[in-house]
Amino acid sequence: MGMIGAAAATWPLGARAQRPGRWVYRVGYLASASREQTLRNVQSFEDGLRSLGYRVGENVAIEYRFADGDVERLAALATEVAGLGVDVIVSGTNATTVAAMKATRTIPIVMANSAEPVSAGLVASLARPGGNVTGFSSEPGDEINGKRLEFLKDTLPHLSHVGILWNPDFAPNQDRLASLRDAATTLGLTLVPAEARGPGTLERAFATMVSARAQVLVVLSDGVLFNHRGLIGVIAVRHRLPAISAVREYAEAGLLLSYGTDLPDQFRRSAMLIDKIFKGAKPGDLPVERPTKYEFVINLKTAKALGINLPPSLLTRADVVIE
Repeated sequence: MGMIGAAAATWPLGARAQRPGRWVYRVGYLASASREQTLRNVQSFEDGLRSLGYRVGENVAIEYRFADGDVERLAALATEVAGLGVDVIVSGTNATTVAAMKATRTIPIVMANSAEPVSAGLVASLARPGGNVTGFSSEPGDEINGKRLEFLKDTLPHLSHVGILWNPDFAPNQDRLASLRDAATTLGLTLVPAEARGPGTLERAFATMVSARAQVLVVLSDGVLFNHRGLIGVIAVRHRLPAISAVREYAEAGLLLSYGTDLPDQFRRSAMLIDKIFKGAKPGDLPVERPTKYEFVINLKTAKALGINLPPSLLTRADVVIE
């Protein structure tokens, strides 16, 4: 059985025990999306464990729980995982981290992907997280928002108005919006923010941006909008809006561009923090790390649908080109 298949198997309660001379550790893995939607992250996480000598089904067991886009399920799933007596919980978003924190104050939690973890109240500080939580921030700093606007300006040289699709219920978006405003001022751009809390509000949000003469679109990603990225891509093309967001999955779903943290790399590196915790380190003493790898993706199919000829200088900078 392959690693993914083996990892999906249910281990009996108390499996953290001696098996043929080895200690079996149990890892809880909590995701707000489906397995299929986060498969790259799952595979990278298991690759990271394997590189450190851990073998699923031999010396480590992984209890996967996927909310399949229904964030209302996260609390119950987190409680279920914590009740299994796992040695550590891996969380993939702020929402999953919050659910895990409410479920346990003692089991170590490793955030593979967290947005503004300090302002979101997940840790006390990046250097000294405190409590039972550590991991990785997905935000490298304010400069990345300026970089996304620059990519859009390279795409549309006469750019003046930028639509911002954002969910006000996701606390880190306030900081992101402020950062974008600063970057837009520097670049001489006008922002047109439009709120969207779910799929039922997307059409109205797009209508707001279009009526305010938005020429391009920045999607501030959160768990809710991520789960509806395909619909966002369809509406953006219909309104002929070149769009950019933070992670590759948005470009794969039909947005023109994505630029941001290489999330599979962070899931892979999460295994290193877990290894330290297995060896006795306290999560509150392990600094939250910032991203070290970034990914720029261009969807040429979307460019063709929009009738855009991307400059060669932009294409040569892409890490991935979807044709």
